[in-house]
Amino acid sequence: MYQKPIGKVEATQKANWKKDQLQISDEALKLQQKNPLVLDRQERVDELKKQVQNGEYKVQPEKVAKAFYDYWNENF
Repeated sequence: MYQKPIGKVEATQKANWKKDQLQISDEALKLQQKNPLVLDRQERVDELKKQVQNGEYKVQPEKVAKAFYDYWNENF
């Protein structure tokens, strides 16, 4: 008896939900693609992906620890 009204409310709420969307203009995409920083980062990401896939990527714990240490000392 009480299940029906709850079901109707839930169905109405679900019908009203909208998904978030993000739109980037063509100009912004062009600017992003020409940005040398973006290109350098993408090259680095591709290189790291290749190393990980080939089992060649090695974590350097000293570098990671130093980066954490420096970050925390500079920001907190």
